[in-house]
Amino acid sequence: MSDVDTHCPYCALQCGTRLSGGRADTVRVRPSDFPVNRGRLCQKGWTAPEVLSAVDRLTRPLVRGPDGRLVEASWDTALDVVADGLREIRARHGPDAVAVFGGGGLTNEKAYLLGKFARLALGTSQIDYNGRFCMSSAAAAGTAAFGVDRGLPFPVTDLRGARTVLLAGANIAETMPPLMQHLEQARLIVVDPRRSATARRAALHLQPAPGTDLALALGLVHIAIVEGLVDQSYVDERCHGFAAAARRAMAWWPERVEGTTGVPASAQRQAVRMLAESRDSYILTGRGVEQHSKGADTVSGFINLALALGLPGRTGSGYGCLTGQGNGQGGREHGQKADQLPGYRSITDPAARAHVASVWGVAPEDLPGPGRGAYELLDALGTPQGPRALLVFGSNPAVSAPRAAHVTERLAALDLLVVADFVPSETAAMAHVVLPVTQWAEEEGTMTNLEGRVLRRRQALSPPPGVRGDLRVLRDLAVRLGEPASRYPSAPREVFDELRAASRGGKADYSGISYQRLDAGEALHWPCPDTRHPGTPRLFLDRFAHPDGKARFWEVDHREAAEETSPEFPLHATTGRVLAHYQSGAQTRRVAELVEAVGAPFVEVHPDTAARSGLLDGGRALITSARGAMTAQVRLDATMRLDTVFVPFHFPGDGRANLVTNPALDPRSGMPEFKVCAVRIAPTQE
Repeated sequence: MSDVDTHCPYCALQCGTRLSGGRADTVRVRPSDFPVNRGRLCQKGWTAPEVLSAVDRLTRPLVRGPDGRLVEASWDTALDVVADGLREIRARHGPDAVAVFGGGGLTNEKAYLLGKFARLALGTSQIDYNGRFCMSSAAAAGTAAFGVDRGLPFPVTDLRGARTVLLAGANIAETMPPLMQHLEQARLIVVDPRRSATARRAALHLQPAPGTDLALALGLVHIAIVEGLVDQSYVDERCHGFAAAARRAMAWWPERVEGTTGVPASAQRQAVRMLAESRDSYILTGRGVEQHSKGADTVSGFINLALALGLPGRTGSGYGCLTGQGNGQGGREHGQKADQLPGYRSITDPAARAHVASVWGVAPEDLPGPGRGAYELLDALGTPQGPRALLVFGSNPAVSAPRAAHVTERLAALDLLVVADFVPSETAAMAHVVLPVTQWAEEEGTMTNLEGRVLRRRQALSPPPGVRGDLRVLRDLAVRLGEPASRYPSAPREVFDELRAASRGGKADYSGISYQRLDAGEALHWPCPDTRHPGTPRLFLDRFAHPDGKARFWEVDHREAAEETSPEFPLHATTGRVLAHYQSGAQTRRVAELVEAVGAPFVEVHPDTAARSGLLDGGRALITSARGAMTAQVRLDATMRLDTVFVPFHFPGDGRANLVTNPALDPRSGMPEFKVCAVRIAPTQE
């Protein structure tokens, strides 16, 4: 096999890689000089090929037999079982009794066709995806402020010129290590309740109590106003709503913020002054401030700070959100969210419905309306008013969803659970039918990274015999459900061309992007409205995406987390990622080097907190919330807050961090409160 240029299968940096080797067990990877990684990879990227030859790789469809065991079956048998089950459930309970759950790692083509399949072949409104757990708060806040949501409205390489960067809830030294090279010249201000690997490199670490980030953001805006650091001409010329947002912020003076967050008033003032000293400043948010029941408001608070300082829409400064999943950006743009149609169109907009319906060859009234968001969808499974069947593509909600034991119960209550995957994930193990599909190096397609840059995923090797692509699976199911085969192309290039037409005129307009242009090496960021357009690497330089061209301050105020500590549950628990693993760990837990690095769940605890709880370093702990309990190995860390423990969420079984997390939802985004819940901790009784 000649070398193939493609991209890493993990995070939204989508680092450029070059693959060589003709078989799954001989594929080797080396980094390419792609702008976001510039010849570097993280530990996950270097070891990514090992998953291609995982010993438990799925290569034959599995159907659960009368004895309850999953047994191998032919593709025809498996697809017939699925189609027959879907038809029966729809006939008995209606189209919304069937649901679809997608993933932020699916290619643009898969995400697009999955949404089309759900709304036409199934006729259901019940489709959402795991990106609801990742980027939805920042998407809601970005759309409200700027009129459009794109993770970074500028190229990653612009950060190399930054003098100061505030990272709010983003531990990129572990989650996106190649990104750190772009920040080597910047003074970092890190907002994180932990002294993370990123915080250890910071010039200033602000360590708020979990759930208080919004109070901190309000306090920083307050300081900017009082100290005369607001860029008033920018605010007057390019924004609306400053007065109302300022009134809210003026109630949060530094000492009040210190009492709420624990961040010293002096450190708050230092942070604002560092950002305001020059215009070469950026504010970047991540999951740490988003995964809350007030996550959208919290992101809005940090956007308000950026607008007050005059950062967005200027060369050399700005605000951005660090998208997490590999196609977290493209995955939410093209139709697998409950409320969206391709091109980032609202499903309730009559003009949007008419445009997409015309591309699909149906009447606008044939398209269902908005459905449930991700957690609400999972929570309703198997109930009298909820879906009786679920098709899962590219996700593992048995591990990744909040209140995981409850979600597992809901999955078990289904009449039909179908999972398309390439390894037997914890969700696949519960399925009635498992469909083996291709991995990243075995398929063609496109991805959209955190900069809104559309990239080519290229096939480096053939999939194992018996494995099919997701696009073909969707077509074959659609045909069995009575749809014309021509409506569901299975060639990625054909699907992308249809996606281009469906997105034309939308906020995320891909109509000018083609495989031909991408293969010729053009760097194309959306929006790209025609084939002569160069793409838009930098948004907002002339105007924001609201009709009047102006950005909006959003009036927000701090409120407590949905669940406060108590004598029964006296500690905050917060969750996150570690360098060696990704998402639910279904892929990375199959890589020997990564398992050797971190092979089991752990809990970080301050030594004094551990002593009060009777815990020993290296011992086993039981972490209990109002929803359930998990077990983990104790790691003492003197930099932890006394009131906080940290657990990673990559592990299955009784080590699932999401056994304890709170499903309280953000009213603006539907984001669950992953980042803070009340717990107690004690030695296990083993």
